[in-house]
Amino acid sequence: MSGENKRFPEGFLWGGATAANQLEGGFHEGNKGLNIADVLPGGKERLKVLKEPGFDFEIDNEKYNYPNHEAIDFYHRYKEDIALFAEMGFKVYRMSIAWSRIFPTGTELEPNEEGLAFYDRVFDELHKHGIEPVVTISHYEMPLTLVKDYGGWRSREVITFFERYAKAILNRYKGKVKYWMTFNEINSALHFPIMSMGFSVEEEETKYQQIFQGFHHQFVASSLAVKACKEIIPTAEIGCMILVAPVYSYDCNPENVMYSLQEEQIFTFFCGDVHVRGEYPAYSKRFFKEHNVMLDIQAGDLELIKEYTVDYIGFSYYMSLTQMKDKTGVEITPGNLLEGVKNPFLKASDWGWEIDPTGLRIILNKLYDRYQLPLFVVENGLGAYDKVEEDGSIQDDYRIDYLRSHIEAMAEAVEDGVDLMGYTSWGCIDLVSASTGEFSKRYGFIYVDKHDDGTGTLERKKKKSFDWYQRVIATNGEEL
Repeated sequence: MSGENKRFPEGFLWGGATAANQLEGGFHEGNKGLNIADVLPGGKERLKVLKEPGFDFEIDNEKYNYPNHEAIDFYHRYKEDIALFAEMGFKVYRMSIAWSRIFPTGTELEPNEEGLAFYDRVFDELHKHGIEPVVTISHYEMPLTLVKDYGGWRSREVITFFERYAKAILNRYKGKVKYWMTFNEINSALHFPIMSMGFSVEEEETKYQQIFQGFHHQFVASSLAVKACKEIIPTAEIGCMILVAPVYSYDCNPENVMYSLQEEQIFTFFCGDVHVRGEYPAYSKRFFKEHNVMLDIQAGDLELIKEYTVDYIGFSYYMSLTQMKDKTGVEITPGNLLEGVKNPFLKASDWGWEIDPTGLRIILNKLYDRYQLPLFVVENGLGAYDKVEEDGSIQDDYRIDYLRSHIEAMAEAVEDGVDLMGYTSWGCIDLVSASTGEFSKRYGFIYVDKHDDGTGTLERKKKKSFDWYQRVIATNGEEL
């Protein structure tokens, strides 16, 4: 790369990323069924509420507000938004399909035509503007019926429902989508299974048993989706998607180094190891033994997982994690469903997430060294408070600085020899935060006039970062 004096390869997939449940709205339109996101209350206490025992997955409009119900109304405004993406020069747009738009309860034998037709229109609009969709099959929106009646991914029966859903959309969109991913941030369930697995752990002693059995069911389901993709769209590429964070030891105490290594193995690498290598890693045997995990693995499961591995690794990167074995009296810092020891060398965002662009270069190198598969940064961004100035402008230089530093880190990783496919900045248009259910935690290049109290016109405005990212894409990352 250095000999060509180019930071990124030709054909690098620049774009932006969103999720259906965080921007579509229209939660009762088009014969859509309820899903997990529809019952998640808004506000900073969202995760606390969901972690409390006894969450009933019901809507209580008297007690909570539900920002996902309308979100930013992409359901009706997708043409306007896609035109803005095209103006920025997007090569790809990472999005998800809402499972409950296609199978409202998850249990139907035939898909919902209104839901299928909606995504036909979205894909057609993207292609009209020369944008390739990158589709996540399941992104934190399991149909609520599968949660309530089956216990989410604890139940093996959900594999059948997922396979039917995956085959339906692969068949329908085989001429319109060539980049796919199975489960969004699959490993996030290790700390917070409610959104990705559809259950909350009521008893600490059975926590790991339930979560890792859920993982196994998802691994089988993912491999079935890969199998179907290979059969239905042989030219397509299908990957996994994991939440990654390099884990640093707080100091050089070997006890802390070992603790950090084990944390990184189980959280950052475990799901990737199964998806890519097609087998359970050696270190998982001891973890299962020490945490009383006895997996129900049925005949043919391991062979299926081994045969149908992923083509590439998509991942989100927001922050690194610093750990030590004994955290007594040590300051803890919040993060993307993660908590670690405060790193004295890093600054943090408005929401306390530590900012570490070098960590992105580190994890890119670790992932590529480990797997030797193409990598795709499909989420990275800064959640921040944005102010609309008197002249209507939004001067988000802090976002530009954040993204610039992370793109610089990616360029260094490419120079290191990493095979990097592309980059889709998270929340390319403001949307509902998954972790807090807030509109005020803004990520986008495009400002949406919608606020935490539900007010707002939904008007779209370009931020300063809009023009900046437009130049980045136009120059293939040469001008930052």
